Amino acid sequence: MSPLIFGITLVLCVTMLGAALMAIRATRLPVAILAAGLVSLVASILFLVLAAPDVAMTEAAIGSGLTTFLFFFVLARIRGAGQGDVETEADHHD
Repeated sequence: MSPLIFGITLVLCVTMLGAALMAIRATRLPVAILAAGLVSLVASILFLVLAAPDVAMTEAAIGSGLTTFLFFFVLARIRGAGQGDVETEADHHD
């Protein structure tokens, strides 16, 4: 492995670790979701650097793109359901 590839790999690994720690330690859920998506995106770049383009494409599409979208979609559904589905006793007239 050339020194340049080693340096890029090292930087990407440190970036992945930082983003993973940010995802774990985040107190706000959207920040944690974005940090987890960043881990996956950096992993796909790392796979590309390590000459695995097929794995990189799959990781970018599924790991980074679709998973992050699904997390935000579910988060929006959960937050929306908590606001509109509250029934009070005034709604039930027997």
